[in-house]
Amino acid sequence: MPSLDYARAKELSETLEQRLADSVETDFTVSRRSVLGGIGLAGSAALAGLGRADGDAHGDSGPDDSSHGNFGVVGEYRDRNFDPHKFLTRFNTGRGGQEYVKQDVYEEDGRTVREFELTAVDTKITIAPGIKFPAWSYNGQVPGPTLRVVEGDLVRVKFSNAGRHVHTIHPHLRNLNPEMDGIPTNGPGVLDSGESFTYEWIAQPAGCHFYHCHTLPLKEHVHRGLYGAVIVDPDPERVAERPEEYCEFHPSQITDELRDELVAEAKTRNHEYPENDAVNEMVMVMNGFDTNFDGDNEVYAVNTRAFAYGVGETDGNGNWKAGETKRPIQVDKTQRQRVYLVNVVEFDPINSLHTHSQFFDYYDHGTLLTPTLNNVDTVMQCQAQRGIIELDYSNHDPGLYMFHAHQSEFAELGWMSFFEVV
Repeated sequence: MPSLDYARAKELSETLEQRLADSVETDFTVSRRSVLGGIGLAGSAALAGLGRADGDAHGDSGPDDSSHGNFGVVGEYRDRNFDPHKFLTRFNTGRGGQEYVKQDVYEEDGRTVREFELTAVDTKITIAPGIKFPAWSYNGQVPGPTLRVVEGDLVRVKFSNAGRHVHTIHPHLRNLNPEMDGIPTNGPGVLDSGESFTYEWIAQPAGCHFYHCHTLPLKEHVHRGLYGAVIVDPDPERVAERPEEYCEFHPSQITDELRDELVAEAKTRNHEYPENDAVNEMVMVMNGFDTNFDGDNEVYAVNTRAFAYGVGETDGNGNWKAGETKRPIQVDKTQRQRVYLVNVVEFDPINSLHTHSQFFDYYDHGTLLTPTLNNVDTVMQCQAQRGIIELDYSNHDPGLYMFHAHQSEFAELGWMSFFEVV
């Protein structure tokens, strides 16, 4: 039998999830205020099972399509069965990743090339049980595929637009060629339906980065789902040669011991080194969804599905009957945990992550190999901000440990999850 803690967590997860699903109408007309009214702000009210609220509705199902560019052939990926648990650890490296992301890795002119094919398509995605959202996406999923490369690689992205609107791909990398910036005024500009272009970027700097569409109106193209993470692994050989670029010390302060420590840390972050195998790595993209298009999100999530990492049916011994993939993120307490955290929430200036009963080191943007914040349990990010979180549960008892946004309404509207330490 599951423990009392598991039963209570299951009840909380199911209550909040059901209230959100019941409140957000399938015609996407309910406001965030009425959703929160339906949930009830107090945790005890959520557990008590209050009736759903019928709040004030807005009649607009979305902005005028004509404001987003031209129309054309619509490509659609049918039922990808996006799994937020699989997405956590699906890194596309050119050698492997998601089966429907065409990719390759090869040498060209003395440099490693990692090649990916991304296609913009219109589709509908599940953001809560029974709730579909009309998304614009890369390869039919939100977030888009996580691209993982090594510092100094040439990243070659063959982009095709099969959506109804014009789109681009803009990288948050140190891009030295304005032709490849993925904005309306540079290079090919926006790509119309049926058009394609190959972007090329040098993978720099090392860190946790992302890509997104940079077409006007920008907030619409980002909010609809055109974004994904880019992880640039540090090159340990380069770290050994230029350690001052990976820490906050002057070159005169860098000792041989510090250099060795930085190189060792770089190896744990590089997927081509065996030291990386000792770390459990996860990508968490914090996103939100304005279901009635009034400029205010009604649903929040990590990796798109509200409460996906909540508690469902379990025997309390690590065996889950997932249902709609609803279960905590299981972590081995003997293994180091690393989270690549990216905030892409539109319409809200700040998002956050808070861990219960745990403190962590945070590497802002992941560009350094030494922490920018030590021993904290909450980190804030503005839109486009990202970073790396390092967690250690080795001295914790097995069981459930909650994590969520520390904007309370975000947590109650979907951005609430659990780690299960085993």
